Amino acid sequence: MRTVLVTGPGGAGRTTIAAATALAAARPGGRVLLLSAGPLGELLGTPAGTPDDPAPVRDGLWAARIDSGAHFRTETLAFQERAATALELLGARELAGEELTELPGSEQSALLHALRRAAAGDWDVLVVDLPPLRDALALLALPEQLRRYLRRLLPRERQAARALRPMMAQLAGIPMPAQWLYETAARWDAELAAVQSLVEDPATTLRLVAEPGPAAAEALRAARAGIALYGLRADALMANRILPGDAADPWLATLVAQQRKCLDEWHEGWQPGTPVHVVGHLGRDPRGLDDLALLGPAPLGPAPLDTVPEGATGGSPAEDPWPVEDRLAEENLLVWCLPLPGAVKSELALVRRDDELLLTVGPFRRIVPLPSALRRCTVTGAALTDGVLRVRFTPDPDLWPRAH
Repeated sequence: MRTVLVTGPGGAGRTTIAAATALAAARPGGRVLLLSAGPLGELLGTPAGTPDDPAPVRDGLWAARIDSGAHFRTETLAFQERAATALELLGARELAGEELTELPGSEQSALLHALRRAAAGDWDVLVVDLPPLRDALALLALPEQLRRYLRRLLPRERQAARALRPMMAQLAGIPMPAQWLYETAARWDAELAAVQSLVEDPATTLRLVAEPGPAAAEALRAARAGIALYGLRADALMANRILPGDAADPWLATLVAQQRKCLDEWHEGWQPGTPVHVVGHLGRDPRGLDDLALLGPAPLGPAPLDTVPEGATGGSPAEDPWPVEDRLAEENLLVWCLPLPGAVKSELALVRRDDELLLTVGPFRRIVPLPSALRRCTVTGAALTDGVLRVRFTPDPDLWPRAH
């Protein structure tokens, strides 16, 4: 399944470009699904369905709107039912569906659920309208992070703990975790694994949408390193709402000049790895399929499976995007090269913890396992040069194999 995740700075027209991309990908005999939390009904001219029951829009195209409030109520009531025995012991009063108001984080949960449902469906193309850029990157990193937490809090050894639970409860005199806790954790892990697999699939790419200007340029610069850090691919940068270049009005001409200057910088900084596509301003808010067809988004095409964009951690197995340079003979060093385009030295931080590297780039953070060779080494320094973070490792004499 080809998946396109559409995001960008707030107010840039992400939902519109996502809908136009899905419409352009639809064809008779094909199956394209558009997922969004936005007002798809007004944009498409027809009501959208739900992630569990998408509604047809036209031949080859279905749409589903993500309702985080409904998802929160459904999940909360289901959890309440599974934990009914424990809640009764605590004297808890049962909550009714009509009194539930969604809490912060429910939007992310609903979107992850919708992605899992879509990943299990029979779709040729999936187009997802994500939240604004920074929130979208945090969301896409969430499955990996949550699965790591589950492994730490309920490790594989919990099978033994299950068998010993009655005896341990008697010896310790305290209740041990119930079976439903382990079953719930296993279910969460399976659901998160499905979403993580979708995000990391080589056929999944980001489509960035931005209206040229200083604020968008800074947002893209800050997010570019995050895109690389999380191993994501950007297949296009959509410069949206471009004004016509022949404006006679001085005020409008100033805006046109600002857009052109920003566009030139994007062409220079992002291409050829991420093509920049211009989407003209219609002079009105797009409404209906005819308006969406006029936008002419970048052609979808296949995912770039034979190349690895800068900073991506997936893709062709023949080329490691985060290679380890062997300098043992000359300098007794191994150097781990992590491409982080757009990163600034003052925003970087890294900490070695056991066999992992805790890497922070501005607002983005990822905990990555060290390659096996580096686990027998100590970190001796790091430097950011030309958008590549080079972390130096020296072999630990107590762990490194000695030549005989």
